[in-house]
Amino acid sequence: MKQYGTLFIVATPIGNLGDMTQRAVDVLANVDSIAAEDTRHSGKLLQKLKNSVPLVAYHDFSSESAVSKILQQIQAGQSIALISDAGTPLISDPGYKLVKQARDLGINVLPIPGASAVTAALSVAGLPTDKFVFEGFLPKKAQARSKRLTELADESRSMVFYEAPHRIIGCIAALGTVFGDDRRIFIGRELTKKFESHFVGNTSGALVWLQEDRDQQKGEFVIVLAGCQQQEAQSRKLRQAVELVACLRRDLTTKRAVAIASEITGARKNQLYDLVIRSDRDE
Repeated sequence: MKQYGTLFIVATPIGNLGDMTQRAVDVLANVDSIAAEDTRHSGKLLQKLKNSVPLVAYHDFSSESAVSKILQQIQAGQSIALISDAGTPLISDPGYKLVKQARDLGINVLPIPGASAVTAALSVAGLPTDKFVFEGFLPKKAQARSKRLTELADESRSMVFYEAPHRIIGCIAALGTVFGDDRRIFIGRELTKKFESHFVGNTSGALVWLQEDRDQQKGEFVIVLAGCQQQEAQSRKLRQAVELVACLRRDLTTKRAVAIASEITGARKNQLYDLVIRSDRDE
């Protein structure tokens, strides 16, 4: 049986070159070629590492023929390393298509772990990390962004987002609108780089921090947002149920409207009924 080569998924520094692991240096020095998101950008890294291994381009817009060529080389016995511009490939970076097809072909795929902005931010955020959800970049358009954030309104895990400098103000403002001004938040700007800075506080304070100093609006951002507390989620669910009852009562009895609203929202039926009746009395 013919021996395939190996596809290595190699993490590179997100800023500080000192975060490059020795294992990653050794792997990049000994593969037959390196597939990079941006060959010009990665070329500078390899130059600093005194690495002359050939670079080939691989990114989200690579053609099927380009992917097939890489896979054919590995099937022919060559080993290839995949790197992104910074951090761990596939974590909001290209690579899924290549790794999936390699796995489907029975090619050995090995991780060479290292820097990742997600784990770097979580480790210093001071927010729960036993469970978290990584959302990557939110939609660029405000309406789509708000829709996605609203879908996360009851998320109980810590949430991690990436954001670009020209959208950071709008993003934090949207977080305040959907999750409230007091929701706990961490912002890591330019992690591991020379001008790295952090903010820890609430969403309203984060907006002030960004607006008071334009320098804080520059660079790359990782945002860690606290999850929704159970009491907060229940209160929101109850408010939604009350609003739904008000609509249903136009055509249904209060009892029937409450039953339907409870079933749809998950709000407790007795609690919802009592709240509706008390509201009627107060009017």
